[in-house]
Amino acid sequence: MCFSAQADLVAGVVVGAIGIDALRHVRRPAERALAAIPVVLAGHLIVEAFVWWGLEDRVGEAVWRPALWLYLAIAFGVLPVLVPVAVGALEPAANQPRMRVFTLIGAGVSASLMYAVVRGPVMARIQGHHIDYRVDLWHDGVLVLLYVVATCGSLLVSKHDHVRWFGAMNLVAACVLAWLSKSSFISLWCAWATVTSVAIAIHLRYAHPPHRRASTLNV
Repeated sequence: MCFSAQADLVAGVVVGAIGIDALRHVRRPAERALAAIPVVLAGHLIVEAFVWWGLEDRVGEAVWRPALWLYLAIAFGVLPVLVPVAVGALEPAANQPRMRVFTLIGAGVSASLMYAVVRGPVMARIQGHHIDYRVDLWHDGVLVLLYVVATCGSLLVSKHDHVRWFGAMNLVAACVLAWLSKSSFISLWCAWATVTSVAIAIHLRYAHPPHRRASTLNV
């Protein structure tokens, strides 16, 4: 996935179906932000298909340029905030202050990255089997590190064991992708979207014991 427009479309449809299943199994308001993540990731994948088509001269600039901006807006502006907010909403009250720190870090990263996108220049090109996105970032290494802290760090300090394990898996995936190719990190990171979405859907489906689900439905 994320290796062609067709792969993005297929992955987007699959992740979208997973997202719908996740939304169907939301039992309390605190789970809504978590269930929204697969839906956002599905849109992210589908939007990138239009970027592929534009770079292949199959659609006009009036179509793929807005898709490029939207793709970066989701990656840079939405996810660094949405992930810590979603994780923090699941935490017990005693852990909420710590989780707010990660949300604030994500908000700062989001603001810095979106400022760079708006300021420009923003470029994209097909390089092998991924899209190489180029944005002129101020201290890009620091921003990438803080991005990972906001998204993976919030998972690692969770009070829930399975969330911490998943945070460790995310951190390893981020390090591996960055090691494989810095230029492909933004594009190939979405390849992890399906794994993330499946994990979220499984969590929401099985987080509540059967007797609790039944009592919730009878209310």
